[in-house]
This record gives sequence, structure tokens and C-alpha cells, in this order.
Amino acid sequence: MPFIRPAWAQKQTVRALMWEAYVLPDVVSKFEEENNVKFVATFFDGNSEAYNKLRVGGAKEFDLVQADGFWPQLYFRDGLIRSVDYAQVPSAANYLPEFHAEKFKVLTDPASGSKIGYPFCWGAYGITYNAAVVAPEKTGTIECMFDPALSGQLSTSSRFEENIALAALLVTHRLGSREKPRPDGKPFNPYVLTDEELEGVKKLLVEQKALLLTRYQDNPTLFQLLQSGAVVAATEFAQVFRQLLTAKDANPKQDFRHTLKMKEGGLGWVDTWLVTSGVEDGPKLDLCNKFIDRMISSEIMKRIGEVAGCSTTIDLRAISTEEERKLYLMDRSSEIADLFMFDQPSSPEKWERVWSNVQAA
Repeated sequence: MPFIRPAWAQKQTVRALMWEAYVLPDVVSKFEEENNVKFVATFFDGNSEAYNKLRVGGAKEFDLVQADGFWPQLYFRDGLIRSVDYAQVPSAANYLPEFHAEKFKVLTDPASGSKIGYPFCWGAYGITYNAAVVAPEKTGTIECMFDPALSGQLSTSSRFEENIALAALLVTHRLGSREKPRPDGKPFNPYVLTDEELEGVKKLLVEQKALLLTRYQDNPTLFQLLQSGAVVAATEFAQVFRQLLTAKDANPKQDFRHTLKMKEGGLGWVDTWLVTSGVEDGPKLDLCNKFIDRMISSEIMKRIGEVAGCSTTIDLRAISTEEERKLYLMDRSSEIADLFMFDQPSSPEKWERVWSNVQAA
């Protein structure tokens, strides 16, 4: 007679589509052991990749998914994720004020008012600079990254979406076009631009290209450029800023700082946990809620910040040192409210054409 495993003994599986930097193996193992469950993670590099995987595979292939910016609203509109109940995730009570459910509207579906996800980590695409060379007030404007006086000492990432969106903040500020009727009929969004604004962005980025030492491909490269003094100001996600502050062989003559929001505005992101629409009420939803609750607990969030080098949405100030509060921008989370969230370009073809022209110039 064949052995038949009783249903109650069968392991369930929780499948997550997520960023690799957030995996803590010992946390996953403990969750699996405590809940008699197998956790399976699939990784992606960008929102577009995750979105396409979920659309092609269907929400039934994953239980949890991560996304940032306005992508969760797109997921919800397309029926790929379900609404969530904060009462089922006790750690959600510990969010910083800016990320409470009633205040952080990015994770509320505008049409239904439903809550659609949980904030996780946050950051911005600001300016890291050496204050020993660049006056702090100079970085209060995006003009800093287009200043001929810093020619050959500037650097930006190779990410075209954020370079175009940041330049758009400066272009629309100069043109005074933000208050005019927008192409989509909604309030200004640097990811939704008119043809005139895109043309202005192209010209500006071509001008900037001549001022850049390089467009860095990864954080280690930017770290070396800033630490050596070859670059004195660069746009980045504050991750290199933290590495510079904690580097053991740091040059005491250097004074690295990070500007989150410039007078023309800034770009920000909040990584989230979302539950796919393939998860029905019952044991699987309970497991998903337990996993999210574990991941946003104060203990785990502190480790996530240290490992991934990001700021967290949970209030950790009571269990952090003054240095940690400075490193992880814990006292500056209120600035996220004024940042424009990462989004999908309204016309990817036009944006790619602009970037191709800039690259070829």
C-alpha cells in the first residue's frame, strides 16, 4: 500500500516576485520552519520586468510581488493584485507618520479607496556631493548638475528614465509649464511630458553630457569616483552616500552630504509588498500576511536597512543610534511627501528616442 501523506502535513508554498537585495536567508528559514511552508523567491531587476512576468504568467504563479512608485496602482487596475487589510498585519502600526495608510495615498486605489499594499523601504534620486568642494546651497537646485563650473567633476547614473525625469523638473520649472493643462488632464507628473518639454529635456541632457566625467554603471564605480575626488557631485539613491560615510579609510578632508529634494522638486521611490489577485481568502492569505508582518517588523527592517543600504518606512528611531539616524535619513522621512514618485513614462518610445539622441550627440 503506497504511503499517502495526510493533507494537513503537506507544505504550502509562498511564492514571491521580489528584489534580491531584500532576502535574508535566516529570516526565510525561520519563517518556513515556524509555518511549515516553503518560501520560493523569483528575482527581477526593474518594475517593467516584474510587471511583464506577472502579466504573462498570471497572478496565479506568484503570491507576493514587490513594486515601487505608481506601479502598484497599475497592478491593481489590471487586476494583478488584491486589496489588503492593515488590521491583519500588526507591524503596520509602526509606520513612520508619512507612511500611515491614511496619509500615504500612493497605496490607495483612487477609484475604490481600497488599500493595495504595504510600504517597505524608501529612497530618492538626489544629489550626493562633497561639501568641501561644492557649497551645500549650490545643491539646493538641479542646476548644480548642469553647472559649467563643475565641468568634468559631475556624474549621473546610466538609468535613462530618472535622468529624463530629473531634467524634466528643471525644464518645466524654467518654462513655467507645470501649471498649464497637462497631456493627461492630471496634476503635473515628470513622467508625463509634452513634446515641447521633451525637446527641452533632450537639449539640456546633451549640454550636460559635455560636463560629465562619466555615467556610472554601478555603485562601486561611483563610490571610487567620489572617494578619490574625481567626481564632486552625482545623482544617486543615497546608497553610495552611506558607503562613503561609513568607509573606514575615508579622507577626513571630505565632507559628503546628500540632498533629497531640490527647489525644482525631486524624485522618490517607496518599495512595497503587494498580494497578488491569485491569493484567495483563507490559509494562503494568512501566510502572506504573516510573511509581510515579519518583514516589516522593527527587528527585520533594521537589518534590511543595513544589508540593502536603504531607508525604512518603519519608525526605528527608538532603537537606533544618532549615526544610524543620520545614515538612514530617519529624521528626513517627511521629505518623501514632496517628492515625485517613480513612474512609467507616458510614451516609452519617445523617451527612448530622446535618450538615443542624447547618447549619440
